[in-house]
Amino acid sequence: MAEEKKTLEDLASVATTSEAPAAEAAAPAEPKIDAQGRSYGTGRRKNAIARVWVKPGSGKVTINGRDIEQYFARPVLRMILNQVFEVTEREGQFDVIATVTGGGLSGQAGAVRHGLSRALQNFEPALRPALKKAGFLTRDSRVVERKKYGKAKARRSFQFSKR
Repeated sequence: MAEEKKTLEDLASVATTSEAPAAEAAAPAEPKIDAQGRSYGTGRRKNAIARVWVKPGSGKVTINGRDIEQYFARPVLRMILNQVFEVTEREGQFDVIATVTGGGLSGQAGAVRHGLSRALQNFEPALRPALKKAGFLTRDSRVVERKKYGKAKARRSFQFSKR
């Protein structure tokens, strides 16, 4: 039952070999750009799903074939999309083409923002820390709770009658 004694040199050699793969993973990511010079990102929020393409341009935003002012008439919804460009300081530098299905306008605006963040990150990986810090890369998983049997709504009970 002879036990081996490890010296500091042995432990140092083990530490250097385990750090080598981590250094490779920390290398800067490559941009993902297709043949048309676009980057793609999928965004989801509530029941809405957005497919978003980003390419360098004049800042034109098209959603389901309509201009952003037509599709998102409320200024708050347009502001949600512009938050991504404000955080990354890229206002007016990218053209955005998006197709959105499902949900309501608020959910669709959140889905487009999520997809836009992912597409920008794919186009320019250096923007990831700013987008991550602002919380735009995280999918908001909150959805409407389903209705249960024996209840009027998801949680609301029917009115109680003593007699």
